[in-house]
Amino acid sequence: MLLPIHIVAGGFAVVLGAVALLAPKGGTVHRGGGLLFVYAMLTMGISGSVLALRQSLTNANVLGGFMSAYFVVTALTAVRPPSPWTRRLNAAALAVAAGLAATEIALGVTAFRNPRGTLNGVPFVMLFFLATITSLAAIGDVRVMRSGPLRGAPRLARHLWRMCFALFIAAGSFFSIRARVARILPEPFTTAPMRALPVVLVFAAMFYWLWRLRARRPLALAR
Repeated sequence: MLLPIHIVAGGFAVVLGAVALLAPKGGTVHRGGGLLFVYAMLTMGISGSVLALRQSLTNANVLGGFMSAYFVVTALTAVRPPSPWTRRLNAAALAVAAGLAATEIALGVTAFRNPRGTLNGVPFVMLFFLATITSLAAIGDVRVMRSGPLRGAPRLARHLWRMCFALFIAAGSFFSIRARVARILPEPFTTAPMRALPVVLVFAAMFYWLWRLRARRPLALAR
């Protein structure tokens, strides 16, 4: 029963993530869509990790599931009022991030030593990329725990890039496999460039909003 739940949650996550990105920031649609996106990503991530663990401990989807949960949880706590609960949650998330980064590095080394440069079909470059992102996120967690809750643009930037990276995981998981896309979308949308386009757009939107924040234009992503 987990597979249908995983698929449905993943579909909702991609749609809700797109809605949150396109909706006016700080508005009802943005907040509601973003919160539902968190729930969908948690469901997708946890179910995906469980399914992957049943196949192999080194299955990349195990990492992807936990990463999804980590990024949406820390993105959500970034825009929540500080409390003992959010501090405990951030501390637990830091432990998860450190474990994920160490595992990704170890798997990346294993994949690099493989004659094909892959591990269960995942290139070592991707594993090292994920390890880099997770390590940077963990460093950000340590800084927040040492200096206290962020304010203003840095707080919104933390929320934004973590939500977008979680959306990247969801979109990449779906659009990277042609057979999955072919079940839902017409043939013209199953080509490699068309399947790569949604993933590129996620990063384009993320960098656009980060630039808006850096330019200090009036903007309220969330409250």
